[in-house]
Amino acid sequence: MEKTVKTAGIQLAATHDGAENIRKASELVELASDEGARIIALPQLFNSRWFPSAINPKNFALAESESGPSISTLRELASKKEVVIIASIFEKDGADHFNTAFVIGVKGEIIGKYRKVHVPQIPLWEEKAYFKPGNLGFPVFDTPFCRIGVQICWDIFFPEGMRILALKGAQAIFVPTASAFEHSHRKWERAIMAAAHSNGVFIMRVNRVGKEQRHEFYGRSFCAGPDGEFAHSPSGPSAGVVLCELDLAEIGRVRNDWVFLKDRRPEEYKEILEIKG
Repeated sequence: MEKTVKTAGIQLAATHDGAENIRKASELVELASDEGARIIALPQLFNSRWFPSAINPKNFALAESESGPSISTLRELASKKEVVIIASIFEKDGADHFNTAFVIGVKGEIIGKYRKVHVPQIPLWEEKAYFKPGNLGFPVFDTPFCRIGVQICWDIFFPEGMRILALKGAQAIFVPTASAFEHSHRKWERAIMAAAHSNGVFIMRVNRVGKEQRHEFYGRSFCAGPDGEFAHSPSGPSAGVVLCELDLAEIGRVRNDWVFLKDRRPEEYKEILEIKG
């Protein structure tokens, strides 16, 4: 694996045309690759408008399997550009539906997938009406560039997932989001930066952009370093590519100074499984 790796987050404004969304995403992935990015992440549910803003059974027609046009197109592109692509879609798996991030390897293979574990149901994010909670746990994915994990949007406010990924060896965690209402951006930044520092990992947040009927997604994609500071400060609200070079050696340097993982006492944490919130 490389000592440094250039990563990219794609800020994308979706339309009602799924094919057009895939085309625009592919163009930006190609651009990121041409700029040297080796791991490229798309925002949450990149290939459609934000349909979970309301409950409508017709929206289930937007779901795709891994053999559908979104993942198939990105597999070809990953192979062509020899990059890793992280893509969140509305996944249909038999009779079940999930919010799933596929991790696609440099040969176009599906390395694996992460299904969003923490599914909200709040006004304008009616996700429980569409997605089952993830059933694949918190997998870590080996790539030629570094070992990565994925969390999706609401997951960041539940520290257990980030900690599990760090303990399983993730060096960088990618977080596709669909966050609107810019006044809340500091809450997202604080949660991610705290998780990066407490676990000694890089965390890259990749947010949607664009004005939709009931949302205005604000972008502000960024990368937090293992010291909890910005490795790349928040971007603007426009569609485009956010590039960040990760110095993987920084993980070891930070963990030598801030020995949170070393000082864990898991034998004292049993109550977390017993106490109901």
